[in-house]
Amino acid sequence: MAGDSPQTWAVGRSVAAAATTARGERKRQQAEQHEHGCQSQTGHTQLYARGPCLVSRAQCPRVFSPSVENLVAQLSRLPGIGQRTAQRLAFHFLQRPPEEALALAAALTEVKERVRFCSECGNLTEEETCAICLDARRDHATICVVEQPVDVVSLERTHEYRGLYHVLGGALSPIDGVEPGDLRIDELLRRVEANGVLEVVLATNPTMTGEATAAYLADRLRDRVRVTRLASGLPVGGDLEYADEVTLGRALSGRREI
Repeated sequence: MAGDSPQTWAVGRSVAAAATTARGERKRQQAEQHEHGCQSQTGHTQLYARGPCLVSRAQCPRVFSPSVENLVAQLSRLPGIGQRTAQRLAFHFLQRPPEEALALAAALTEVKERVRFCSECGNLTEEETCAICLDARRDHATICVVEQPVDVVSLERTHEYRGLYHVLGGALSPIDGVEPGDLRIDELLRRVEANGVLEVVLATNPTMTGEATAAYLADRLRDRVRVTRLASGLPVGGDLEYADEVTLGRALSGRREI
């Protein structure tokens, strides 16, 4: 207005700017609320992240059908499988012939029905006793204690150990509620007493829980049998530059003549 003073113009511009900022903030909050609603229904925030969507939450389209969403959810529960990898696997199954998906489903059903734990050592087997325990060529006076059945596979791959195994089923962890009674420790003690075992090799993982389990077992077995622990140190092909202090210290304390 021609008769307005410069002060009046300045106040007017400030009020207008504040109103514009307030409208922008309200729009941003509405967009974020709608984006969150769409994400909870579809799982794809990026579809609405570029700007506010003008449709209501009830009108948000589903990206996946309920059955595909369930498949993705089940796959993402597998170790090492994230949401994106689960989606790629789900689309892979959808693109393959039906017999391939059915064969996988049949294999999962069969392994859950037939595979059990060995009554002697706790390893995985389809019979009452596993093939390692039944092998007369193995050294039955030595038992290697591991945490899980997968550790047996790792040790067998070396072709250096020819004794028997004992799978604990985990490691001691009071924080997680894993007590000695939750592991197959009593079964190990009975095997040592009944089968004339001369040596027990503790091959639990070199972690805090694995070391605690090894110390507990060593204390329980000390006066009954010879107890040994797997050596630890530098890996073959490794560099001293990248070795941590604990690994390097154990390598020094366990050094030997050559």
